[in-house]
Amino acid sequence: MTTYPPDQQDFDLSAPVRLWEDGFALDPYTYYDTLRAQGPVGWAELAPGVPAYVVTDRRAALDLLHDEETFSHDPRAWETTVADDSPVLGMMRWRPNSLFADGAAHVRYRSSLIDTFDRIEPHDLRALVHRAVRVLVNRIGPRGEADLVGEFARPLMALVFNSLFGLPDSQSDRLNAALGKMMEGGDQAAAGEAEFGGYVLELIGTKAQMRGDDLPSWLLDHPAGLTPEEVAWQVFLTLGAGHEPTANLVSNALSRILGHSLYYSTLTGGARPVMDAVVEVLHHETPLANYGVHFARRPLAFHGAWIRAAVPVVISFGALAHFAEQEVTTGRHPKDASHLSWSAGPHACPVKQHTLLIATEAIERLTQWLPDLEPVLPRERLTWRPGPFHRSLTALPVRFTPRSPDQPGDPS
Repeated sequence: MTTYPPDQQDFDLSAPVRLWEDGFALDPYTYYDTLRAQGPVGWAELAPGVPAYVVTDRRAALDLLHDEETFSHDPRAWETTVADDSPVLGMMRWRPNSLFADGAAHVRYRSSLIDTFDRIEPHDLRALVHRAVRVLVNRIGPRGEADLVGEFARPLMALVFNSLFGLPDSQSDRLNAALGKMMEGGDQAAAGEAEFGGYVLELIGTKAQMRGDDLPSWLLDHPAGLTPEEVAWQVFLTLGAGHEPTANLVSNALSRILGHSLYYSTLTGGARPVMDAVVEVLHHETPLANYGVHFARRPLAFHGAWIRAAVPVVISFGALAHFAEQEVTTGRHPKDASHLSWSAGPHACPVKQHTLLIATEAIERLTQWLPDLEPVLPRERLTWRPGPFHRSLTALPVRFTPRSPDQPGDPS
């Protein structure tokens, strides 16, 4: 029998908090409260039979994110304990990219991504976003009603990323569908992973034969000397990490804006920047709710819990946001305290400025084209997609004054 240090908690392994249940999407905050009641580190399931430690305390999260000697990002020892058809493997399986690498390999992969994204000029990215918004508004404008999740935020990201990766608009629906299945972690997760993998492999195969002025070609030619396979996995990561969370950021921000008419009027009137709404989401309703997966290199005590090796240790960015909001309300947390939606430490998001530009420009442009957006449902009646990893609306139905594609008065 294993003996645990007397001041460390070994969890009741028969009673994990089930983040895969439908109830989690409906009301994640009750689940976060249950986890926090266990201490800074709680015990949960990401899928049936897939346990994980979940960090719900800011100090513990920062200690984890900055401790490369104690914790690794390599999940391969854990993978041997998980069924091949586990729905979370698509999000957690080892791949040779910067997310799952440590040490020199991580530096090599990460530097190639940073250097490549640094080649994208902000005005060029802004133009891509404006073009994508125009394409989507021309689709939905004549109807006078739309779903801003399925018909705007998600296809917007597919259009923008297809442009960055040198693919035609016609491929955007394929990308959108595959990533949606993989992120939800349900019965379609394996199919989504396979579809997304096929999408990326076809892309890299094409670029390996004929370069273009695009991100995959720049990665293939980077001085780090990545192989085509390594480039494929960096693209796999970049598309997954860039598309889904950014789409959720856009739709979550729009729901907050449209759910408060006074707030919306100050934004459309120019008195308040859209960035305010985006930052509010990052602070209080972060689109990537639970991730930042680590693995202890050996069994150890960590913030009052006994952590086994080869068991995921997940950062609950959603719980951190939830408890920070509570602390602001009670005056125990400064309002300007930084959020952790971009993570922190060596694996912090390397392209957060690009993400912020996409989200803010998309929302600003949409509200310029359609200035009288009106939600069909009150915010408390909106529904959320299932899955342990994200905070993602199922739909955001709105109505507005119809406009034709050639209507005068388009934003300049």
